[in-house]
Amino acid sequence: MQRRSFKSGPLTLSYLDAGGNGETIIALHAHWMEAQTFAALAQSLSPNWRVIALDQRGYGYSDHAASYTRDDYLHDLTALYEHLGIERAILLGNSLGGVNAYRFAARHPGRVQAIIIEDIGVVLKEELSFVLNWKGVFATREQLEEVVGPRYLPYLRDSFRHDPGGWRLAFDPQEMLDSHHCLLGDYWSDWLASSCPALLIRGEESRVTSEAHLQEMAARRPNTIFRQLPGGHVVHFDCPEVFTNAVRDFLIPAPHIKQTRLDLADKISS
Repeated sequence: MQRRSFKSGPLTLSYLDAGGNGETIIALHAHWMEAQTFAALAQSLSPNWRVIALDQRGYGYSDHAASYTRDDYLHDLTALYEHLGIERAILLGNSLGGVNAYRFAARHPGRVQAIIIEDIGVVLKEELSFVLNWKGVFATREQLEEVVGPRYLPYLRDSFRHDPGGWRLAFDPQEMLDSHHCLLGDYWSDWLASSCPALLIRGEESRVTSEAHLQEMAARRPNTIFRQLPGGHVVHFDCPEVFTNAVRDFLIPAPHIKQTRLDLADKISS
């Protein structure tokens, strides 16, 4: 994947581009992760799909920001569309990225061909104040790994940075907490506002979502498929092959289902 950048207001945001002429999938990571987490998925889906994985504001190699509201993230996504020169895309989002994906679809239905939402609900209450323990610069990588702890370490390794001062995370934990506080709330209206084809995935070991809640989301929204897969909150990382197969099955359904989806998408865009 090639690393590129674009402007969203005063910010320079970075993204990874798998390239090619396939349909565009814009992949949006969770809090404390970054675009690199979708590199394996992009390779598996190439060349039929061109995966664009965004380092959302404050993460990866993108600029830190003064604010992290829901509208800020949607503004960045609009700027990415304009930079890429595309009218429509498939949106894939994990956690934070999932909320951003279905909220963008609610506001711009003609620009979203389908959504793939990975392990996030529509009523968000989780507390993440423990991430403040990760703030600062550490003398050695081992010290940072110890502070992060074994539960989260596999997901944060891509976010480790080394500079002359020592080892730190690419994101600022306080900024992440600010973003998370903006994320809390009830998003049923956003979830139900769009009707493009949707794949809703839950990790069966997730501590963030419940099967009952995501089943309700799928039942109440038309044109939505629910799949529970092995893994935790970050299914594409925990069980990449199973996740990729589920995404591929959704994107290449049986011919009669595919035609129904295309007819619906055309109707929405018109």
